[in-house]
Amino acid sequence: MSLAFSIRATNRVAASCLTVLLFASFARAQRASGEFIFLLASGFLCEPGDTSTCPCTVRANAGDSYEMTGAGTFDTQSKSVKAAGTYTHKSSNGNVLETGVWIASELVSFDSYGAAPNALPRQGVRFGPATMGPKLPKLFGPMPTGGIAVLRIRFLPIQGTSTTGVLQVNCALGDVPRERSVEGIRLTLERNNIEYSEELSGRVMFLALRPKISAPAKAPEQEAPETPGTPHN
Repeated sequence: MSLAFSIRATNRVAASCLTVLLFASFARAQRASGEFIFLLASGFLCEPGDTSTCPCTVRANAGDSYEMTGAGTFDTQSKSVKAAGTYTHKSSNGNVLETGVWIASELVSFDSYGAAPNALPRQGVRFGPATMGPKLPKLFGPMPTGGIAVLRIRFLPIQGTSTTGVLQVNCALGDVPRERSVEGIRLTLERNNIEYSEELSGRVMFLALRPKISAPAKAPEQEAPETPGTPHN
């Protein structure tokens, strides 16, 4: 099996997994206030032919780099995360050293920079098909939010053994700290503690999920009082 075929097959499998993740996430989009969807150089963030948006690329001091895409959800209250994507490890001269998929195993932390409600209209994004009847205000949809998420992930290469790492995903929206004004990812490999900290490209976004709004409970119907002298059946 050629490496090129393996890469294409891996990308197809990963794309299918990401689609399932995204549809499942949007289907339950109005639940707990601590839940977020995140996109890592995927979906509507990507612009055809624009390598500055997808994939996310980060480089180490030695010159080698990682290219990553993905998507998923996490909950800041339970510290749970469900996310997956693809990656390619390249040498300093651009040769492919390793490729495969990655999966998130733990949400280490998430620091929010605040909401950015105008982020989606600038990109012309619409969630879901048009529906009949009145439209819900944007207040009740997923809210673009800036922040930095730290995830513990596992790399599953096409060939070789799996490894673990710590992935930082930085979305530069909201009240962004000066030191994290560059959007993208950073990566630390736990096997050798090599840091990839030079963000080269890639667009990421967090979408805060709104609490589900329940219809008000109906008051129990009361029987009308009987009129004195009314005969009973």
